[in-house]
Amino acid sequence: MSWEESTRQKMLHLKLPTDPRWVGIAEMQIEDILVDHAYCEQKAASSCISLILRYPDLDELVDTLTPIVAEEWGHFERVMEQLRKRNMKFGFPRKDEYVIKLNGFVKKGGSRKQQLTEHLLLNALIEARSCERFKLLSKHIQDEELKKFYYELMISEAGHYVTFIEMARKFHDPEYVNQRWQEWLDYEASILKEMELRGDRMH
Repeated sequence: MSWEESTRQKMLHLKLPTDPRWVGIAEMQIEDILVDHAYCEQKAASSCISLILRYPDLDELVDTLTPIVAEEWGHFERVMEQLRKRNMKFGFPRKDEYVIKLNGFVKKGGSRKQQLTEHLLLNALIEARSCERFKLLSKHIQDEELKKFYYELMISEAGHYVTFIEMARKFHDPEYVNQRWQEWLDYEASILKEMELRGDRMH
């Protein structure tokens, strides 16, 4: 079985695929996409750092997330390299409506382990959607260098997705995690239906 077939069957259980028109729009605004992507990688690293600081007593969590921080920051540097070699400006961050809406679905209260589960699933979902978008870019944009670039990042993001899900199942009841994950997937599909299709955002 190919990597892509395995990914579709085992990992990316997203309930709503990205509108295929997004790739064409994104390609016409590739500078905006690269800038937004750079900020996404920075926020991914920051999110893992935040979890490490909130749960320093969970050795397995700390040891698992630490290399992901380095990898996400390495992705940030690689996106910046793509911007610089194209004489594109980095610019200021834009409001991330997608992540804001997802954050609104995080359950408040509960035990530390329940809160950890919520944030691991949040991170897993963002990584899954990023992986799907990277796959679309790697298959359909004309820039050959960016095709290869996004294929490599697609594989990496899929690995992160799996890691977050597995960690959630280690620190909480797997049956609960699976049920809650389905709720996250349903919610994410509902917000995508309502969001404007924009080619200047990664999500």
